[in-house]
Amino acid sequence: MTVGDFEHKNAARWAEYEAVVTSMEKGKPMGEVDQLPRRFRELCLDLSLAESRFYGERLTERLNGLVIRGYKLIYRRRRGGWESVVRFAAVEFPQAVRRDAALFWLCNAAFWLPFFAMMFSAHHDIAWIQSVLGAEGMASMEQMYGSKEDQIAFLRSEYGSNFMMFCFYIFNNVAIDFRIFAGGMVAGIGTLFFLLFNGLHIGAAAGYVNHAGNPESFWTFVAGHSSFELLGMVCAGMAGMRLGLAILRPGRMTRPRALALAAKSALPLIYGAALLTFLAAVVEGFWSAQPLPSAVKYSVGITFWVLHAVYFLFAGKGGARAA
Repeated sequence: MTVGDFEHKNAARWAEYEAVVTSMEKGKPMGEVDQLPRRFRELCLDLSLAESRFYGERLTERLNGLVIRGYKLIYRRRRGGWESVVRFAAVEFPQAVRRDAALFWLCNAAFWLPFFAMMFSAHHDIAWIQSVLGAEGMASMEQMYGSKEDQIAFLRSEYGSNFMMFCFYIFNNVAIDFRIFAGGMVAGIGTLFFLLFNGLHIGAAAGYVNHAGNPESFWTFVAGHSSFELLGMVCAGMAGMRLGLAILRPGRMTRPRALALAAKSALPLIYGAALLTFLAAVVEGFWSAQPLPSAVKYSVGITFWVLHAVYFLFAGKGGARAA
C-alpha cells in the first residue's frame, strides 16, 4: 500500500478523530466523545504502521501530533477525579436511574407495600408487629423512642459521640445495601426478599412506636435521613435486579457474559447507592439526634424528599447521555 492509498483509506476516520479532539480542547464536546479512547488506540496503530513502512516525515508528524493531543485529553480526563465525581452525581447517576424506571418502581413497591401494610396493621392487630420485632426488638424500640430525652440518652450511652454514630450507621447501612445487591445473584429473588424484609421490619418498628411509644421522637429522628437511606436501598435493589434479570434472561449471550455486562451497567446504580448511603450516615450521625424543634426537623426532611424527587426527575437531562 502506498502512502497515498494509506492516507485516502483512513482520512475520514482521522478527520472525525481530529474534530472530536478539537471540540474537547475548546470545552465544547461534540460527536462521539465516548469513542475517543477507541479512536485513540486506532490512531496509535496507524502511527506505528506509518513509521514501520517509512511513509515519510510529513505523515508521521501529523499522526504523532494527533496522538499527543488525544493523549493529553484522555490523561487529563482521567486525572480530573473531582470533575468525574461531580459529573457522576449531577448527570450519570440520575440518568441511570431514569433508564431503569421500571426497576425503580418495582424495588419501591417491594419495600413500601410491606412497610405500609405492617405499619397500619398496628391499628388492627399488634400481633403481626410483635411476631416481626420480637420481645427484644420491642424493648429496644421502647428504650429508644419512649421520649425525646430517652432517645438522646440512649444514643449517647450506646455510641458515645456523633462520629461513632456516623461510623455505626455507615457499617450498618452498607451491610444492608450489600445484601440487597448481592441477592440479585439468586435470579433477583434475594434482592426482592431483602427489600421486602426491610420493608416489614422498618414498618413494624414504625407501627410499634405509633402504638406503644412516642411517635414524635421516632418521626423527627428519621425525617432528615430517610430519603437518603431508603432511596439508597432502592438503588442497590435496582443494581441487584440488573444481575438477576441477566441470569434469568441472558438472551443470545452466555449467562456469564450477560452477567458481566449487567454488572457493568449496574455500576452507576451501586455507586449512587453508596453515595446516598454515605450521605444518610452523615445526616443520621450529625443531625438526626440533635435536640431541635420538631417543625425544623420535619421541614428539613420534607425538603430532602422534594429535592430527591426533583433530582431524579430532571438532573442530567441536559447533559450528554451516559455510556
